[in-house]
Amino acid sequence: MGHPVEDNTLVVDDFVADTIGIIVFFIGMHVNRRVTVLRSYNIPEPVTGGILASIAVLFVFLATGVEISYDLETRDRLLVYFFTAIGLNARLSDLIAGGRPLAIMLVLTLTYIVVQNIVGVGAALAMGQPAAVGVLVGSASLIGGHGTTIAWAPEIASSKGISNALEIGIAAATLGLVAASLLGGPIAKFLIAKNKIVDAKPDGLVVGIPHENQETEQINHVSIMSVFLVLHLAIIFGYLINQFLAEVGFKLPLFVPCLLVAIAMSNSVPQLIPTIRWPARTRALAIVSDYSLGIFIAMSLMSMQLWTLSDLAGPLLVILAAQIVCTAAFIIFVLFALMGRDYLATVLSAGFAGFALGATPTAIANMTAVTKSHGPAPTAFIILPLIGAFFVDLTNAFVIQFFLSL
Repeated sequence: MGHPVEDNTLVVDDFVADTIGIIVFFIGMHVNRRVTVLRSYNIPEPVTGGILASIAVLFVFLATGVEISYDLETRDRLLVYFFTAIGLNARLSDLIAGGRPLAIMLVLTLTYIVVQNIVGVGAALAMGQPAAVGVLVGSASLIGGHGTTIAWAPEIASSKGISNALEIGIAAATLGLVAASLLGGPIAKFLIAKNKIVDAKPDGLVVGIPHENQETEQINHVSIMSVFLVLHLAIIFGYLINQFLAEVGFKLPLFVPCLLVAIAMSNSVPQLIPTIRWPARTRALAIVSDYSLGIFIAMSLMSMQLWTLSDLAGPLLVILAAQIVCTAAFIIFVLFALMGRDYLATVLSAGFAGFALGATPTAIANMTAVTKSHGPAPTAFIILPLIGAFFVDLTNAFVIQFFLSL
């Protein structure tokens, strides 16, 4: 169930890591129920549990010198399940309604990639650090996340002479993920109170999606099995499409084609076969969706190795603080206003906080916490994943290269 300790490292295998993730989720749920401020500010349960678990692992390292790491294969599979479920819940009417908000959100997001690097470079220079450090603690590690950091750090290290570029980037991405998880809920609470935003129709069963027949629908083993069958079919087709795209040189995260296949299936199969019992917007799908997202976030945060942040010097913490303040200001004064100052804008604001400092799943977790308290916002759950999947990584690569060339 776990590999022996070698070189002071204990690797927990996938099955045990998954089990610990479930335990961590329940710990977060218990703590949130007891601590009113966490509920009030819409802090997701897996975020609470995951951060506490990573702190516990830090104490183990400090006390024994043993590093605990996890095999996260199940976590990555849960991400695919979750986004495929989002696709199954998507209606063409929602996508059409999301056209204008999607365009505005896309422009704002691409603009903020540039802003994030301006803030990072400016703060780095003000603290006497090389400009490349500001790029590392800018869109490379924040909007880009761990993946982009790992991709760009070697080039920055060789071309700019920053030998610890990878360590700086990974530390910034990790702290950004924590900040992203904690910032979205409070921003949404502030915007709702300040602008007297009226809640949507209460419904926390499907992640941000209104649900019909809530009282009469039955959940049993057949309904759960139906959900998994449809999810698996969508994932299989998505995987095949992803393999084909990779062969022609167009690489995407696996969840993207799975999401699109699920959207296509949900907007065609029920019309082609009217007698079929399609699982979209059902309580059974809501259970699978919530489970997948909750355990994914719990496993992601519990696996943070906080001791790796010890090399993050004071100036870099100041740069990160500047990024957090700038993100909050951009959301409150720019994004919320341009997105319409309504409930959809509020949910997207919480999501953007998770996305700009962390990752797309963090954004979804933030939006889920808000919608469970204040009602559904289906368009938000289509807009943000599409932006994160298709546009950000490509634009970010060009922006990073531009700032590094200055």
